Amino acid sequence: MRAVLLLGMFLLSGLAWGEACVVRSQAERLDVKVCQQNRSIPPNLFRSGFCQPQLKGQTVAVEFVEQCPIGAYGVCRNARVGGTPYQQDVHYYGVASDATYLKAYCEQQSKGVWMAR
Repeated sequence: MRAVLLLGMFLLSGLAWGEACVVRSQAERLDVKVCQQNRSIPPNLFRSGFCQPQLKGQTVAVEFVEQCPIGAYGVCRNARVGGTPYQQDVHYYGVASDATYLKAYCEQQSKGVWMAR
């Protein structure tokens, strides 16, 4: 019983740390910053797959944080992830004029709810 309790506490502590990741990608004339806040993706999969984009020709930096930082101009809440049952909130930073396209993508492709900030 005690082992089960300790295992449960370990798993819960793993969920509390790093359940968001800030992804910054840069190319010649492109600087993009998003933050993915995990809702239902298994923690190991979130860290090893969802927060490790492979973007050809771009430099990518990933930082794990407990929560997405303030300052996003829009958030896609409950975004479905690529044909899976998993959900995340995607926070967008940078060029606010992109919101028109991101809102459509959020609602139509990701089946999320767009929230402008």
